Amino acid sequence: MSDSVINLRPDHDPELKAIAHYVADTVIDSPEAWDTARLCLMDTLGCGLEALSYPACTKLLGPIVPGTVVPNGARVPGTSFQLDPVQAAFNIGAMIRWLDFNDTWLAAEWGHPSDNLGGILATADWISRERCARQEAPLTMRDVLEAMIKAHEIQGCLALENAFNKVGLDHVVLVKVASAAVCARLMGASRTEIADAVSQAFVDGQSLRTYRHAPNTGSRKSWAAGDATSRAVRLALFTLKGEMGIPGVLGAPVWGFYDVLFKGRPFAFQRPYGSYVMEKVLFKIAYPAEFHSQTAVECAIALKHKLDASSRSAADIARVTIRTHEACLRIIDKKGPLANPADRDHCIQYMVAVPLLFGRLEAGDYEDDVAADPRIDALREKILCVEDPQFTRDYHDPDKRSIANAITIEFNDGSRLEEEVCEYPIGHQRRRQDGIPLLLEKFRRNLARRFPAKQQAAIFELCTDPQRLLATPVPRFTDMWTI
Repeated sequence: MSDSVINLRPDHDPELKAIAHYVADTVIDSPEAWDTARLCLMDTLGCGLEALSYPACTKLLGPIVPGTVVPNGARVPGTSFQLDPVQAAFNIGAMIRWLDFNDTWLAAEWGHPSDNLGGILATADWISRERCARQEAPLTMRDVLEAMIKAHEIQGCLALENAFNKVGLDHVVLVKVASAAVCARLMGASRTEIADAVSQAFVDGQSLRTYRHAPNTGSRKSWAAGDATSRAVRLALFTLKGEMGIPGVLGAPVWGFYDVLFKGRPFAFQRPYGSYVMEKVLFKIAYPAEFHSQTAVECAIALKHKLDASSRSAADIARVTIRTHEACLRIIDKKGPLANPADRDHCIQYMVAVPLLFGRLEAGDYEDDVAADPRIDALREKILCVEDPQFTRDYHDPDKRSIANAITIEFNDGSRLEEEVCEYPIGHQRRRQDGIPLLLEKFRRNLARRFPAKQQAAIFELCTDPQRLLATPVPRFTDMWTI
């Protein structure tokens, strides 16, 4: 005799309800969150403009069928493309993430919450142009920034206690979930429809992390988030057309997300949804490098100055020791050949060797012509990473959230330089006021890569005028970014 399954359709999982309630009903009243979201918008789109200088990125952009222009479609900043919202979300998302230079969130899971801007901006622009065609009011940039704050919060709060990496899943699953929720809301979804869209994101096929790790590290990691945010837009569109959700997607025995993909463990939560993540998000201001290495690069730059002052060079170095945290060891401590730029920007030894040799670390330093310098690999072989348990504890401490690294250089003659220590990178909340001028400088530099002076000035002036930016209709904003 077999046990019959009782076929009672469940209510939505409580985790889905919490997301839907937050997106539909929560008012964001934190001035810090609103201002940080504005900075995030500027920095994220600037990163996308820089990526347009790289053919490996641009070859993936544009419409599926060359030459296609979509009436009332979404603009892709820095280009002349006007695309359907799904393809526009991919384009914007891939640009944003390509050079590993947009914002970062570090916890039990890692990720880049501004990846969601691909879906948010594409959806808001398309919805607004459709509304304008019907003589209705468009969405404003306030709607975009609110969606950014909420997407950051969903992705970041899910990441605080839940290590998707430990079950082999890539963090872009959280981009898909967060984008599905906020993009559905931008489309006019109810709480139930938001929960349904999120359920579709969880039931979807999820990416394996193998393209971020040896021996398979490759360029997919640069467009994976674009793929996730565009998929979220598609799933939200399905939901708004009336497609049913999967209410027990997480907790269903045997067939649910927890049992199939999370080793039977339900998600753990450290805090309710609010604006915590946007307030504390980490900006990559100085270096296009995987974030666990940012403080190590700062240390390496400082040590390069000391090397020069002592009239020593990398040839005099016998050993370099990096005192670091566990997450750094797990993700970017890498020996052996590095096959491509995506491999190099996830190797802490490479990201320390380059500034020790040249006093810089730029996006172009991951390309083959720079990597061919034999001194880089020779120095990489001398670099050893060791875990400092206190650094690991401080990394997980919600009141500190440090990303500490310390570097000691030993010379062939037995002498050494005093250890250089950096706990908080320039993009950390604790260094926000020091970082903002550099972030604005980065934004100006990226605008100049793509636009003539008058267009640069108009964009910069709007983005640095908070009240005017919030009131700007989305199509007016995106039209400013076209070429």
